[in-house]
Amino acid sequence: MPPARISGFEWDASSSHARGAALGPGVVRRLLTSEASSGYSIGLIPMAEAITGYDIPALPEDGAAARAMIERTIAETLARGETPISVGGDHSITFPILTAIAAKYGRVNVMHIDAHPDLHVQYEGDRFSHACPFARAHEAGLIENHVAIGVRCSDPHQRAQAQKYGALILGTDDLAGVPAQFFDAPIYMTIDLDGLDPAFAPGVSHPEPGGLSTRDVLGLVRRIKGPFIGADIVELNPERDPMLATARVVVRLVKELAAKALEG
Repeated sequence: MPPARISGFEWDASSSHARGAALGPGVVRRLLTSEASSGYSIGLIPMAEAITGYDIPALPEDGAAARAMIERTIAETLARGETPISVGGDHSITFPILTAIAAKYGRVNVMHIDAHPDLHVQYEGDRFSHACPFARAHEAGLIENHVAIGVRCSDPHQRAQAQKYGALILGTDDLAGVPAQFFDAPIYMTIDLDGLDPAFAPGVSHPEPGGLSTRDVLGLVRRIKGPFIGADIVELNPERDPMLATARVVVRLVKELAAKALEG
């Protein structure tokens, strides 16, 4: 299967309440390429074969222009025959990424790790807020099946949205509730780091106790059997990340996702 290309999107202008996620891609690239970082996945897949590069394009300040560049970057990755893995940035980057993914594959199955459903019609007046990417994606007809895992901070509006679009919302204790056949289909995976418990990923802008463990998320990656068509990891806030603990979780996730891409 195609190797992965990492794209870092330094965007947090669509964040609510706190900024800092735009600093994440640079920190992750430094850690991933450090001599102290293992060159292998847990299963000994060499990263020199699994990852073709790590680019951080300069995004314009205008939101629409930034989304267009994100979409174009992913489209170019796909056109080269590579598997896109993106590092954010806030969760708003997922909508333009999915736009490019669906242009190639059609409606896609999305495995979504998050403390929040991110299904708001709008948030604080912004339809492209990091609280809204899946509302936009469903409206645009980009998603076939949507399973959100680790959700523990929602509201009646988002629950109604989930019902409207047929999204399956699972809590932290509901990992067994992911339909087995979901893992056999082509999957795009989006990981908001606040889906993990703050004990494992403290460096986020909106921590919520009672989340998934790093092991839980790695287990979900390992369960993917069907074609793995891409992923993003978002909401790392290095300004709130003691000892770069969360950034190191991102590096591990990038390696395992890249290995999954190469394995097929």
